[in-house]
Amino acid sequence: MVSYSLLSPTFSRQRVKNKAMLCMLLSISWISKFNISFANAFTPSVHSTQISPSSCSFAPPATNDNLIFCHEPLTVLSMSGSEPSTKSEKKKLSRPERKALEREAKEAKSRRSNKGHRHHNFAAHNKEVLSQYNPKKEGPYDLHSQAVSSLNKNSTADDVMRAIKRAQNLHDVHDIANVERFLLEEVDCHFAYGYRGSLLARLAVAALHMSNHDLARKAIEVRKIEHRPAMMPMESAAIIRGLLRVHNATDAIDILNDELSLPLKGTAIDTPEAKDKITHRSLAITSIASRHFFELEPYMAVKACKMLAQMGPIVRNSGLTAKDINIPWKRLLRGAAQCEGERRVGNICPTQVLDDVELPVNLVYSVLNAMTTFPPENRDDVYEILSNALVRRTNFITGAVSMDGMPKADRGEAVFIGRSNVGKSSLVNMVSEFDFIKYANNNKICTYKLLYKFGQISKVTNRKSLAYTSKRPGKTQQFNFFGVNDKIGIEKELRYGDDVPGEKDSDSFYIVDLPGFGFAKVPELQRQRWSDLMAEYLTKRKTIRAVFHLVDARHGPIDEDVKIMRQVGETLPKHATYVVVLTKADKNVKDTNKKSGRVSKDVLNKLRETMRGAKVGNSPVILTSSASKLGRDDIWRYLKLAADL
Repeated sequence: MVSYSLLSPTFSRQRVKNKAMLCMLLSISWISKFNISFANAFTPSVHSTQISPSSCSFAPPATNDNLIFCHEPLTVLSMSGSEPSTKSEKKKLSRPERKALEREAKEAKSRRSNKGHRHHNFAAHNKEVLSQYNPKKEGPYDLHSQAVSSLNKNSTADDVMRAIKRAQNLHDVHDIANVERFLLEEVDCHFAYGYRGSLLARLAVAALHMSNHDLARKAIEVRKIEHRPAMMPMESAAIIRGLLRVHNATDAIDILNDELSLPLKGTAIDTPEAKDKITHRSLAITSIASRHFFELEPYMAVKACKMLAQMGPIVRNSGLTAKDINIPWKRLLRGAAQCEGERRVGNICPTQVLDDVELPVNLVYSVLNAMTTFPPENRDDVYEILSNALVRRTNFITGAVSMDGMPKADRGEAVFIGRSNVGKSSLVNMVSEFDFIKYANNNKICTYKLLYKFGQISKVTNRKSLAYTSKRPGKTQQFNFFGVNDKIGIEKELRYGDDVPGEKDSDSFYIVDLPGFGFAKVPELQRQRWSDLMAEYLTKRKTIRAVFHLVDARHGPIDEDVKIMRQVGETLPKHATYVVVLTKADKNVKDTNKKSGRVSKDVLNKLRETMRGAKVGNSPVILTSSASKLGRDDIWRYLKLAADL
């Protein structure tokens, strides 16, 4: 505490030599008077508070002329000024600036922790490593690795494998060449208890990764000659993928046909060895197809899909399940959809055109053909990609009550018929899984305003429904035509009559939803008109390619179904395929998940007997469920017939 005697008249000027010291003492005395902390008083801060002697409760005597006192207010710096005179705020960063700072901080942290992506400068690394060795003292099998410095006859298979992996990761040309000389010149086929063949396969994969084709070819040839009995299907599949990575499809297919050939007739295919070979052959063919799809080579990709379709029955007979074989259908579908998109806009110039391969109207259909032969997975994510690739645009075209009101027959047609409340609309929604435009044609004479329920959501892909589903039977009371993959902007032409340029896609077709019979609450005269119109439509419409007759799997065919079967057997032309679809198969399964479906033997026997009586006994039968999405792959297989026209 500073005494006030410093301010007394006896405090002469001559006794104070430093004027700055006097001002500091005065400031300290005022600070102590007003309980201002010393740290706050002399700490730099943004805010400042002015204190003048006139505002204090005490004032030094002003009558003494010898006292030097400054009457100007002193500025005391404070951290907590109540009313700061100057106030500067931090600049608020925008969201892009904040995100940029976060990315920089994340990259800096990744560099410090050495957990980011490794970007090797292989040339500089090899130069640095070679500078540390004296070539004159180096042996023929010495390596740059500190863990495995050299290879000799006492080296183990793990040592060789570690050396190969390190050389591949660092692109060490010196080490990969020494490993090759060691395996081909120093050791024989008995090295590491016969594990030399697997090491050669791994060496070939590493050499292909480093684009050393000569070394890879030597390793593959020696492995094929000296280790054929011990070759493993997994190693052959890895070599095929390595060859595809360097765009060597010819050698990849040769290895596929040689080392992963199809099992001979009469041989057992349910053994573990046969199953392993079948699995890796299927996966290798999938790699060939997907690689060529993404490289915009459709001919070779479609040929590989045909080979994959041939593997389907073999996989089923061997007892392998979809989970065992685990085909990457999603990647295959994405590659086919991408290649098809480039093909539609004319951006594909294939380097190899195969005369024995005919491209489908949509390349995704080649993948679909292979999918239908394999054990079913019924995965929603896979079929969402499939549906989006096959159904890109959809429109309601018209609702017809006569032949004159039907659209022009310029594309294939897939027809859905069946009695009321059998689930036609639900099945159409399950198959399409796409958004359809709500359209109303008020100029047509119809007994129903059209069958749309805007906002109805599909349980699979959360997309709006194509056809209206109702609890009251008989809502469909006209022939409703839905256009799939029509030309862009067709809705303007249908709604407003505009002349829209462009053409429909090559895989465009119609889905036709016919009125239901049986439980529909309509007069008998109206029901007879529907029957006559259907007979005329099936007889005269030359573009019909598939007719799906829906029958309830719980009850089997009833009288109305028998009439439809007889009418189809009498009027359906030979170019159309008649398919019986058993719906609501999940209702017969006492399972809370309802992921499967079944039909009783009595219902199936009754169905077959009725079909033989209607002269359609050789027609295919499909088991479906709109709740569990069962059978949608088989439905698409026959919808393809309409798209191929």
